[in-house]
Amino acid sequence: MIVKELIEPNSIVIVGGSNDIRKPGGKVLENLLRGGFAGELFVVNPKETSVQGIKSFPSCNELPKIDLAIFAIPAQFIPEAMELLANRGTRAFIVLSAGFSEMGEEGKKLERKLVEIVEKVDGSLIGPNCIGVITEKYKGVFAGPIPEFDTFGCDFVSASGATAVFILEEAIEKGIKFSSIFSVGNSAQIGIEEVLEYWDNNYEPGKSPFVKLIYAEQISKPKKFLKHSLSLRKKGCKIAAIKSGRTSAGQRAVSSHTGALAGEDAVVEALFKKAGIIRCEGRLDLVNVAGILLEQAPKGKNVAIVTHAGGPGVMLTDTLEAEGLQIPKIEGEHADELLKQLHFGSSVSNPIDFLATGTAEQLDLILDYVENKFDSIDACAVIFGTPGLFDVKNVYEVLYKRIKSSKKPIFAILPSIYQAKSAIEHFKSLGGHYFNDEVAFGKAFAKAIKMQFKQFDEPYQFDDFNTEKIRQIIETSSNGFLPSKKVFKILEYANFKLVKTYFVASPDDLKPILSNIEFPIVMKVDGPIHKTEVGGVITNINDVETVREKFNQLMEIEGATGVVVQPMASGVELFFGCKYQEGFGHLLAFGLGGIFVEVLKDVQMSLSPLSKTEALEMVENIKGVKILEGYRKQQNVDKNSIAEVLLRLSQLVEIAPEITELDINPAFGVGQDIKIVDARIRLQK
Repeated sequence: MIVKELIEPNSIVIVGGSNDIRKPGGKVLENLLRGGFAGELFVVNPKETSVQGIKSFPSCNELPKIDLAIFAIPAQFIPEAMELLANRGTRAFIVLSAGFSEMGEEGKKLERKLVEIVEKVDGSLIGPNCIGVITEKYKGVFAGPIPEFDTFGCDFVSASGATAVFILEEAIEKGIKFSSIFSVGNSAQIGIEEVLEYWDNNYEPGKSPFVKLIYAEQISKPKKFLKHSLSLRKKGCKIAAIKSGRTSAGQRAVSSHTGALAGEDAVVEALFKKAGIIRCEGRLDLVNVAGILLEQAPKGKNVAIVTHAGGPGVMLTDTLEAEGLQIPKIEGEHADELLKQLHFGSSVSNPIDFLATGTAEQLDLILDYVENKFDSIDACAVIFGTPGLFDVKNVYEVLYKRIKSSKKPIFAILPSIYQAKSAIEHFKSLGGHYFNDEVAFGKAFAKAIKMQFKQFDEPYQFDDFNTEKIRQIIETSSNGFLPSKKVFKILEYANFKLVKTYFVASPDDLKPILSNIEFPIVMKVDGPIHKTEVGGVITNINDVETVREKFNQLMEIEGATGVVVQPMASGVELFFGCKYQEGFGHLLAFGLGGIFVEVLKDVQMSLSPLSKTEALEMVENIKGVKILEGYRKQQNVDKNSIAEVLLRLSQLVEIAPEITELDINPAFGVGQDIKIVDARIRLQK
C-alpha cells in the first residue's frame, strides 16, 4: 500500500543527513533543498547542530510527528530509529541504505524487521537499497540527475537505482520529462507491482500521466502485475518496460515440448503481450519508445519521411518497411504543387527529400502539405541535422511549432548532436524531445504502433464442454501423467475433434477393431511417455498379420500397458501445448509440428485465458503462417479452426487448473478439419 504521506509529505526527516554532499545523506538533502520542497525539513545527526542550513537533532526521540522519514545510516541502526518514528506517527519510509537481503540471511532478518514495523502503522516502505523517490512534491533521491517535472511527463519505476540513473540521463538528454520516479531497490514491502497498483487506483484520464515506464529484474507477483497493467492500458495508458535476465541455464529434464519451450523469459514475454506492454531491449530503446508514446498516436501505419539527407531517409524507410509499416508513394496534383516550391533536385515521392540547402520555410510548407493535403499519411518523421552550412535553430523552431499544432503526429530526428548542439538545446528549451538515430527510432516506432492497435477482448467461452465429466476424471486421478484413455476422454468432453482411437490391452481386443478400421493404420505403445524414443510408434501398417506381429512387439516395451490403434492421419502437422508456470498461470503454445517446433522453435505463446483475438494473433504470428495458407498450392488449414483449438485448450485448463502440462502433438489439419492424433496430460493437485 502506498500512503499519501509518501507522495505528498508535509514534513520530511533525513536520518543521517550530512554536510558532505558526496554521501547519500548529504546528497538527498541537497536535492530536497534544490527541488524546492515547501514543507518542513528535519535532520537527525548527533555529530552536527546544523546540516546544510537545517537544524540537526541528535536523535529521533526529539522530533515532532513527521510524515516521511528517509534513512541514510548503517543498516543495523535503522530498525530502532524507524520504530521510534513509527511510534510518533510516521507512516512513510524510504531506506537508501544497503546491507539487507542482498547480503544474506542476517540481512533478510533485518529487512523483515523493517517491514513488520511499517506494517504495524499501515505505512509504506520504499527500499531498502534504493536511490529514493521523486514526486511533484519533493525530490527524495540521493543520485542525479533530477529530471524536469511535467504533470504529463512519464511515470517511472525501477528495480535498480543505478539503471534508473542511466535511463534518466539518456531521457533528459533527449528532452523527455517526468512526473514521478520510484526506485524500489530490494522491494521489501513495495515493489513494481505495488507502484503499478498505485498508478492504476489513482489514474484520472486527462489529469494523470499516461506514459508508464518500468525497469524490472523479476516479476514477483505476476497476477497483480497483469491486473493493474491491463487496467491501466484499458484506461488509455501506454506502458513500456525492460525485463532484464532473458537467459538462464534452463530446465535439465523436461517431459514435454511445451516444458522445453516455456522458459522464464517466454512467460514474461507472454505476460507483457497480454498486458499490452511494449517490451524494450535496453535503456536507449526504452527512452526512444517513451518519446514516441508521449506524442499523439497515429490513426494508421502510413508514414511520411521528411529529410534533407538522402541516406538517413533510406535507412528509416528500410527499417519501417521491414517492421511492417508503410511508406506510401506520394503523387498527384498536390505532390506536383509542392515539388515546384522546393529547390531543384528535391523529391516528394516519399521520402520527401528537400536537400541539404532546405530551409525552415520549406520545411513548414512540407509539413503543411503532409497534414492538410496528403490524406494517405498518418504520421511524419522529420530527419534534420546540419552539414554546418548555417544555423538550424529557426528550422527547429518551425518543427516544434508544427509538432505542437499538427493533427498528425510528427517526430523529430535530430542527428547532428555536435554541430547542431545549441539548436537542439534550444529545441528542448521550447519543450520538444527528439531522437538522434533514425534506425533506432524506426524500430521503437514499429513496436509502439503495433501495440497501439492491440485489442483487449474478454476471454472466449464455449457452452459445449462437459465440465462435470472432466472434473470427475481429474478428481479421481492421481498426480502424474494420465493414461492415454483418460487423456482422450478429457479431450472428448471438451469437444475437441479426435482421430478415431482404439485402446487395446490384449490380442483378443484386436478382432472387432480390425473389422471396422481402414488401412493403413498406426500403432503406438501405451504407457511410456516418450513413445518415439522407445521405438513405440509404428506407422503405415497395411495388413492384419502385421498388426498382430507389431502388437506383440510393442507390448514387450518396458512400461507398456497396452497399444493405441488409429487410422493414419494426413494434413498439415500442428502442435498445441500448455504448461503451468508458478504465479503466472497456464502458458499456451502453438506452432507447426515436426521440425518447426523441435528444431526451429517456431512457436507462439500466450497466457490463459485467451480471447478470440489473442488466439488468432498466435496463429497469425508464427513464422510459418504461409504454410497454413496453402503455400505453393499445398493443403491449407483454416486459421479460425486452429484458433478454436487454442480457445478450447484455454477453457480446459481454466476448468482443470490441476493440469500442469498438456501436449497435443501431433494434430493434423486440412481446411476446417483439425483432428488430434496424440496427446498427454500431467496433473499436479
